[in-house]
Amino acid sequence: MFKITRVLLTSTILSVGLAAAPAMAQSTGDDSPLDHVDGVPPAEGDEATAVGEPVETEEANAPDQEPAFPEQTRAPQPAEMPEVAVDEVASGLPHLWAMEFMPDGRMLVTAKDGAMHIVSAEGEAGPEIDGVPEVDSAGQGGLLDVALAPDFESSGRIFFSFSEPRDDGNGTSVASATLVTDEENGGALEDVTVIFQQMPSYDGDKHFGSRLVVSGDDELYVTVGERSDAPIREQAQDTESGLGNVFRINFDGEPIDDNPFVDGGGLPEIWSYGHRNLQSAALDGEGRLWTVEHGPAGGDELNMPESGLNYGWPVITYGVEYSGAEVGDGQTAQDGMEQPVYYWDPVIGPSGMALYEGEEFPEWQGAFLIGGLVSTGLVVVHLEGDQVAYEERVPLEARIRDVQVGPDGAVYAVTEQRGGGGSTILRVSRAGD
Repeated sequence: MFKITRVLLTSTILSVGLAAAPAMAQSTGDDSPLDHVDGVPPAEGDEATAVGEPVETEEANAPDQEPAFPEQTRAPQPAEMPEVAVDEVASGLPHLWAMEFMPDGRMLVTAKDGAMHIVSAEGEAGPEIDGVPEVDSAGQGGLLDVALAPDFESSGRIFFSFSEPRDDGNGTSVASATLVTDEENGGALEDVTVIFQQMPSYDGDKHFGSRLVVSGDDELYVTVGERSDAPIREQAQDTESGLGNVFRINFDGEPIDDNPFVDGGGLPEIWSYGHRNLQSAALDGEGRLWTVEHGPAGGDELNMPESGLNYGWPVITYGVEYSGAEVGDGQTAQDGMEQPVYYWDPVIGPSGMALYEGEEFPEWQGAFLIGGLVSTGLVVVHLEGDQVAYEERVPLEARIRDVQVGPDGAVYAVTEQRGGGGSTILRVSRAGD
């Protein structure tokens, strides 16, 4: 049986940021040389950051790097920040990677080791769903994201991404299936079809990405990583390679007709390129895709990927290598390469992302909620005119792997333990409700 706890937290009284530490000691969560290593927690007795001041106050990994424009990093906190209450909805779950609400309020979750479960609204996990294909769960691999088709309620169709074992290594793949449930909160996947494969394959265990974002009735964004290792990560600059890209495909895995390279010059499925490791993605209120990618030490970045544009990795980036050395030539800008809308130094370790639209938190309406593996809570980013106007943090004292807005307007966060232990699902609501 699930366990319920209730703890009052306030996002206006925070001790945020990482305690000062050498760059090589700070982790981006999934992207550090050691898999699933936390950053340094806040020091005891730290003063709360004042409203209107940047939430991040610690020294940057790359203190000599200057932002391209004033709003690009360390935005101030907003004047109004809600007090929140945190309930533990479900515990004792396997190591989860993603969660998606079903129309009836149940939660479909993926477990990194290759299992899929349905969790009831009361927090009870059903048996493993049959029919999930084999995954390569070493390192950062496993069963990854899951998304429902717009007509799921009638069709049962879902999409999921996973690190697919292949004869010449592995890679991120996307499959579609029909989810058929039973009376015991379980079920099976039928008509499982791999609709898309990131190529080339690579014999590694890092930087698979990935998030799936359904856009419209027959359009799917797929984010992937560049597989981390030098020199293969250089392929993020090669539009004939499937490493380090955002893809835009239809529900059968075919490229969308107006993709930038449909008529040549690159893979027809590519939407944008030059990315590092994309594990956060969501649509804004206008239906535009936004992403947050793991950077190097001090280089996590928020982007609004646009058709055919190059986002620079690994030629330009903020931050440094985990060793403290410069990335490449240490450039943060170059003609023909896009600047991030925003970057974090020190990092947040981004995973999971949702646009807030609900009645529980009017202060967050239209803001992006991002899971923090290193910042161990929610990162709330408020936009004005496609730039970050404010940033706030909601500490949850756990690595946050995925974030969803529930049908009740509350925010649900999937936690994970350092080293790959079990997960919980937390419900974040307004204090006093």
